[in-house]
Amino acid sequence: MFVGRFTGSHSGDPPPVCAELSGAVTMETTRRRPQHSANGKRSEQKEQLAQWGRAWEVDWFSLISVIGLLCFAPFIVFYFVMACDQYECSITQPVLDLYQEEATLLSIWARAPSFSWSAAKIYAIWVSFQVFLYMCFPDITHKFIPGYVGGVQEGARTPAGLINKYEINGLQCWLITHALWFANAHYFHWFSPTIIFDNWIPLLWCTNILGCAVSTFAFIKAHLFPTNAEDCKFTGNIFYNYMMGIEFNPRIGKWFDFKLFFNGRPGIVAWTLINLSYMAKQQELYGYITNSMILVNVLQAIYVLDFFWNEAWYLKTIDICHDHFGWYLGWGDCVWLPYLYTLQGLYLVYHPVQLSDAHALAVLLLGLVGYYIFRSTNHQKDLFRRTEGSCSIWGRKPTWIECTYRSADGGMHRSKLLTSGFWGVARHFNYTGDLMGSLAYCASCGFGHILPYFYIVYMTILLVHRCVRDEHRCSSKYGKDWKRYTDAVPSRLIPGVF
Repeated sequence: MFVGRFTGSHSGDPPPVCAELSGAVTMETTRRRPQHSANGKRSEQKEQLAQWGRAWEVDWFSLISVIGLLCFAPFIVFYFVMACDQYECSITQPVLDLYQEEATLLSIWARAPSFSWSAAKIYAIWVSFQVFLYMCFPDITHKFIPGYVGGVQEGARTPAGLINKYEINGLQCWLITHALWFANAHYFHWFSPTIIFDNWIPLLWCTNILGCAVSTFAFIKAHLFPTNAEDCKFTGNIFYNYMMGIEFNPRIGKWFDFKLFFNGRPGIVAWTLINLSYMAKQQELYGYITNSMILVNVLQAIYVLDFFWNEAWYLKTIDICHDHFGWYLGWGDCVWLPYLYTLQGLYLVYHPVQLSDAHALAVLLLGLVGYYIFRSTNHQKDLFRRTEGSCSIWGRKPTWIECTYRSADGGMHRSKLLTSGFWGVARHFNYTGDLMGSLAYCASCGFGHILPYFYIVYMTILLVHRCVRDEHRCSSKYGKDWKRYTDAVPSRLIPGVF
């Protein structure tokens, strides 16, 4: 799923799967060829570089889309949060009030809580604490939790041929953070468990400041002191460069990786804390907690824990493998993810829906089956890659299509695209499970309002677009071998439908 993520999908954005690992499962072997021509400059490799990763040139549609997102994405977040705060989560009533002249844009803006220094202090402490855990606490949980992969891990090969190392300690950070949260709630009482909800809109301004600040810093850094200049991409269009990013893996020092930190922390660690704060507020307001609130907390906590349990796998997802770090990731992970991925819990604070036993059971089963499909699909991919095909999937020896591609450093690589198991059912069947889980989150809120269902609409658009984007990249990367793969597995998401 994801996360990531505006970025986020569960595959989330848990995290989205990278093109060659989602659209197809791959294993790679490498052989090198000379990297430079006689005059010392790259020739043939440059052509391949233009085909791997995000675009070098920007068409008018992409430019208009980028400018539209820069202008309207912050407004969308504010609109949904404001609708809950002022209109009990109705997304049509603000428009009606404006049309009937019962409200103005200025009056709506004036009623919204403004920036506060107390919220700024809370958010600064939060982000600083996550940086501290990320940088100063090397992972030890992998030493005593069976099956968990943590500590120093290698990422995927970049377009320039580099392989970065990462300190995987997200699960440890999540456990420490939540242990302190529960210790405070039950013993220390340093702050109220409703602190996040009580400062939700003032915190929105703080997250916007951080999201824009880190995106702007990454933009300037790419021009003045990039971590690896060979993995930078300049389109010549300032809006596209700012939105989609220039640097592939911007870092400060050896270990502070912008992508890994902002995709996983502070947004996803906060996700479950935000839901717990909503639950505490519901208890405070009504004296009880609804089964719908419990469902939302449980189903989304499963996703978050899955993300951190598989954080090493996340290094092979599209966020790390292909996306450059710009406003799309920086602002998206700071603002879009924590505010719009938690709309279900926010809605249930204002509308404490108590589901029937049958409805609650159906939602739980939908969420669990979706998670099973999502996790099993990715497990098959990982098993195939780890064993180099010497494994059993659904009781049979796996089948695959072998292909080749070249990276920008001149390396020739071989990949195997899995066509067995769930990967033989559809080319992105992990996304299908992801969408089932997303629908379960929304259905937990009943059918009284449209607002909780924004998530499934957004995820459907995101993942369908990601399917198309992934496959365009794979087609450019693998050429005729990709055509052989799509002939073998013709469906994208739903067999026989799409």
